[in-house]
Amino acid sequence: MQWYLKVLQNYVGFSGRARRTEFWMFILFNFLAAFVLGILDRILGLGGFLGGLYALAVLLPTIALWVRRLHDTGKSGLWLLLALIPAVGAIVLLVFACLDSDPAANQYGPNPKTGPLPVSA
Repeated sequence: MQWYLKVLQNYVGFSGRARRTEFWMFILFNFLAAFVLGILDRILGLGGFLGGLYALAVLLPTIALWVRRLHDTGKSGLWLLLALIPAVGAIVLLVFACLDSDPAANQYGPNPKTGPLPVSA
């Protein structure tokens, strides 16, 4: 749950890097929340209102997380535009999301697994 909240707190943070754990835990909790809201929509007969409202609420944090995840693999956030290509774009982005972090610091920041670089005095 902490990973989900971390992403929501950094909802417009397009800079930096996001680990695989952060990414996939957010996706998992996002899926579970959407599932529960879908059931509530059905029970209450709201026609998808709650699910749509939730999807709109997490749209910007989700895009920011995708950009940070791409940064973690050393790619620009512009690679997210591949999602506009039917099927192929989604598969390529899924592969990128599964890739391990760049082991060292890259142009987007230090490796989140190892933390920030030590400051020399």
